[in-house]
Amino acid sequence: MEFLFSAAITLTVFVLGSAVGSFLNVVIYRVPAGLSVLFPPSRCPHCLRKLKAYDNVPVLGWLWLKGRCRFCKSPIAIRYPLVEAATGLLFVFTFWAFDLSLPTLGYWAFFSWLLALALIDIDTLTLPNPLTQSGLIAGLAFQALVGWFATASTSGALHAMMGGLIGAVLGIWLFDLITIIGSIAFGQTAMGGGDAKLAAMMGAWLGWKLLLIAAFLACVIGAFVGGGAIALGWLNRRQPMPFGPFLALGAILSAFFGEALVSGYMQIFFPTL
Repeated sequence: MEFLFSAAITLTVFVLGSAVGSFLNVVIYRVPAGLSVLFPPSRCPHCLRKLKAYDNVPVLGWLWLKGRCRFCKSPIAIRYPLVEAATGLLFVFTFWAFDLSLPTLGYWAFFSWLLALALIDIDTLTLPNPLTQSGLIAGLAFQALVGWFATASTSGALHAMMGGLIGAVLGIWLFDLITIIGSIAFGQTAMGGGDAKLAAMMGAWLGWKLLLIAAFLACVIGAFVGGGAIALGWLNRRQPMPFGPFLALGAILSAFFGEALVSGYMQIFFPTL
């Protein structure tokens, strides 16, 4: 009975996450195009016919339609159900890691922002200001809420929010510095301005310690993937590569494992502290 209850809860969380993923697909497509994410309702980008409600069921709708529009039979990109499934899994893993808690609710929102921004960066090599700015504000609000629940005081909320603000400032300064140094070293723009704004948003959610872990992981993974792509001939040295996905991945890994990594580092290098 306990197993069935846990399975039902997990399935519910996955369905919730995949529904959020369905909305993220709309955000990813419409925000870079300057379109409203609310109107008009979901429709086929080819024939512009409004989709049926049952065609919009996350993941399953694409399978029922066999990857084609019900009306014009144009192909529907497989990325749509993959984004829905990935968001659902992120929600499940977050729930497993933090149970039903305020951090879980916050990270569900944070990871959704990151996923949308990462895929927009892959598509357009941009990180839209409306998303990074709203994400930063939401991160500061999340920090204040965590602080208030932890201390039941306004001073606790302000202290926690200040930690997020320090993380945001550190994020934008750090990546602006990396951009300047990289541009001088390589003789071309090393990083887009949106990356610094995304780092600021990450700092607001994670605080400065976890931001540094996230930035380190992003740089290591990005260097490994970029170097591999150049070695395989998939990318040339002058070709721009979106860094937003690596920042997003670093932030997610830091949220799950950052505290353990910091603790392990301190035990190895500063065992007496």
